[in-house]
Amino acid sequence: MGEFDLIKRYFNRPAKRSPLGVGDDCALLAPAPGMQLAVSCDMLVEGRHFLSTVDPFRLGHKALAVNLSDLAACGAKPLAFTLALALPRVDETWLDGFSRGLFALAEAHGCDLVGGDTTQGPLNICITVFGEVPAGQALLRSGAKPGDDLYVSGTPGDARLALEVFRGGLSLPADVFEHVRGRMEQPTPRVALGQALRGIATSAVDVSDGLLGDLGHILRQSGAGVRIDTAIAMNLIAPHAQLARVAGHFSSEKQLEFVLAGGDDYELVFTAPPASRAAVQAAAQGSSTAVTRIGVIEAEPGVRLVDAAGQLLHRHYASFDHFA
Repeated sequence: MGEFDLIKRYFNRPAKRSPLGVGDDCALLAPAPGMQLAVSCDMLVEGRHFLSTVDPFRLGHKALAVNLSDLAACGAKPLAFTLALALPRVDETWLDGFSRGLFALAEAHGCDLVGGDTTQGPLNICITVFGEVPAGQALLRSGAKPGDDLYVSGTPGDARLALEVFRGGLSLPADVFEHVRGRMEQPTPRVALGQALRGIATSAVDVSDGLLGDLGHILRQSGAGVRIDTAIAMNLIAPHAQLARVAGHFSSEKQLEFVLAGGDDYELVFTAPPASRAAVQAAAQGSSTAVTRIGVIEAEPGVRLVDAAGQLLHRHYASFDHFA
């Protein structure tokens, strides 16, 4: 099967948001009046970002999900995306699963594939996603203010649990493992929450490399620090009875490390004034996404971790760094 036959069979879909669709040298996109384009790009490399054993349907989902997560952090509505795909060989079974996973998520968010490229080489997936957001309403990393509450969506740490099982460092009950494996391999981009937080959140970022590491972008660009309640944060990894059984398998310090520095969560970390707590909860309920208040922004730079009694913990957690 040649390159263009491969594209036609697996990646040619009617596009609603581009007058050209797939097939010209460039795609044409026209955001609605009063909207700005939001653009982001993420690359997934086999052995670095995903295991060779991952189900191709889940990989197709994740390849787009990590990009949609960036749009979510900006409060943007998805419009379209491009796909650059390097394949070691043409594997029709793999391509069928990958494209089905990719388009299932794309259709769920009304996001069209409008172009890209294919080539032969080590498995590498690069997606550029386009969204729109009302002018002046994008969520940024630079707006956190002292006194703002710090929130995180979902259950960060789940993906790190799954990774530890794959590494052989942890043993989990089969049902718990399947749950956290799904969170690692098929994350849920918080697109609806991001849009619901426009006009409420003062800053936002998505969690890809670890909660503390990505929160650091907000702190640096906002010129602020943070105090985090570790007793609340630690419990994010065990939000219901099924996952609570995990707690006996590793120390509380490890539990906290997985939440704060685990990575691959694709949740949203955001800030909002205390006066907006009811609005934050309404946004969470309206988007069917749990959010938890885990700390407060402070004027003094740096990260301060405190226990349930408010005592400072002298611990340091390093998030993922591609070149560390």
